[in-house]
Amino acid sequence: MATTLDFQQMLRGAALRVTRPRVAVLNAVHTHPHADTDSIIGAVRSDLPEVSHQTVYDSLHALTAAGLVRRIQPSGSVARYESRVADNHHHVVCRSCGLIADVDCAVGEAPCLTASDDSGFSIDEAEVIYWGLCPDCSTADNS
Repeated sequence: MATTLDFQQMLRGAALRVTRPRVAVLNAVHTHPHADTDSIIGAVRSDLPEVSHQTVYDSLHALTAAGLVRRIQPSGSVARYESRVADNHHHVVCRSCGLIADVDCAVGEAPCLTASDDSGFSIDEAEVIYWGLCPDCSTADNS
């Protein structure tokens, strides 16, 4: 588990100013994978009750732009944030309850980055979302 010092070093390494809200947002994203903005605001406010919605939004934007967090938005869902940024992984989403889990690429280092026709683009990320029912919803559906 990352510590406050780790978060401070991450911010400095990304050439971002170290602020209490940014550290708290990083902590919230690391503690609550795939959390939406409202959940992150709630987690941050447990440490910093006075923090504004705008400060959290601004922190998430800066952290995403710096590559310290990743923003995902499955179809029909609000934006969600995660701390797993150093690889090209994908997600599986439950159609019933909305649970999201990480899924590694099927084969090789980053096979999804090799498009059949890249149209001249320099591809650096691919987003694949698998849809289905999580184990709990699948069991409930079969009852």
